[in-house]
Amino acid sequence: MKKPLLLIITLFMYGLFFLPVFGWDDKWKAIAALIIIQILWIGKVFPLAFSSLIFILLLSFHFFTYEQTLSYFSTGIVWLLFSTFIISTAFIETGLASRVSLYMLRLSRGSGKALIFISFLLMLVLSILIPSNVGKGSLVSSVLDSLMKSLKKIGDVRHLGKSLFIGIAYLAAISGAFVATGASSTIYAFGIMNEVSPDLNYIKWFILFGIPVLLFILILWVIFLFVFPPEKIDRKLLLTLIERKIGELGPFSTNEKKVMCIIGGTLVLWVTQPLHGYSIPQIGLLGACVTVFPFAGVWSWEQARKSIDWDLILFFASTLMVSGMLIRTDTINWMAAGLNSILAGHSPWVVILILVISTSVIRVVFVNILGFLTIMLPLAITIGNSIPALSPLHIAMPVFLACVPGFFLVTQSPVHLISYTYGYFTDKDLLRVGWIASVAWTGVILGAVFFYW
Repeated sequence: MKKPLLLIITLFMYGLFFLPVFGWDDKWKAIAALIIIQILWIGKVFPLAFSSLIFILLLSFHFFTYEQTLSYFSTGIVWLLFSTFIISTAFIETGLASRVSLYMLRLSRGSGKALIFISFLLMLVLSILIPSNVGKGSLVSSVLDSLMKSLKKIGDVRHLGKSLFIGIAYLAAISGAFVATGASSTIYAFGIMNEVSPDLNYIKWFILFGIPVLLFILILWVIFLFVFPPEKIDRKLLLTLIERKIGELGPFSTNEKKVMCIIGGTLVLWVTQPLHGYSIPQIGLLGACVTVFPFAGVWSWEQARKSIDWDLILFFASTLMVSGMLIRTDTINWMAAGLNSILAGHSPWVVILILVISTSVIRVVFVNILGFLTIMLPLAITIGNSIPALSPLHIAMPVFLACVPGFFLVTQSPVHLISYTYGYFTDKDLLRVGWIASVAWTGVILGAVFFYW
């Protein structure tokens, strides 16, 4: 019943704002289009990609020419997402991702406390190699679940399970902000911020966002040690289990070695981008093509093609269109002027505090981070342009970080649902640690603004 009702609402809004009867201003039409697509996305009235196609038609009939609308598919960050799908899936399919995960978990030396911390760091490492929150969450969840099932047979490890799996839910998204290619939402944010600050590159992004993320991981680990103190476990048993899993993978295969070289070379080129001048999307496409190239590659194009989530690419391009629509119709400036009238008279630091807290609160009802960012980032940049004491980037960066995680509800991201289905924590467990983690994350963001950025 919910989907038909939402469809009726969207059709009513379309008739009210877009039929040539009432003559609405373009700003009001843009607001109506924004509400319509958010209803379709959040309400899941249609599959994500089909809703995006409907939005493409809406824009091409009422805002842009068809050619202008389709031009968003040719932007560099869309092709960066395309490339990272191929590279990351090659990393997973060759078995190298599982091997890296197990090798890192072995660094815990069988300690439960260390296992929690190492699993958090593992999410950061995987964010460099897998630009999908769901991909990272699924991979680490499956590896840890196999270990936990064996440990449960010989003792109580409930607290350890809560810490590991709630940590996965939180850090899948937060680790995505660690590097510029860490998640589809981060790739979008990088593209938007790069327009504001053309000197923003892979290494500068890491310097700006990597340090706050690392600090939060350390704080989150301490929070879990206090809220869910891990049980004492048999260190030798845990290490034996990890070694057995590594043994099942067998020796390093030729394809694993090739993927290591391809990913290593791609990362080196990304980091040294200021020296050679080739763009990050261009380098990403080079790395993706090498995975398919004869002798150097690890699979055929037919296999690589199946790894591309075309639905997500359609959705990703449509989120760029949302931003373009709001900017070209001057709707963002209009919305920012309204907010500025409320924020007028406050110091820049109070403005940032209000924006961060309000963004974190609104994030509770937004399941899709990328869709939320299409509204908040252009708005933050426009507000930043009106505050002489700060640059637009100084407003956009904290708002971006505030948009990323979901601390309170299982429904706040697909990774939360994946982690939750393993049965190691409850809704109450998530809320119990969530409010503390949320305060800590807000504190890290504000600390970065005041003392680091």
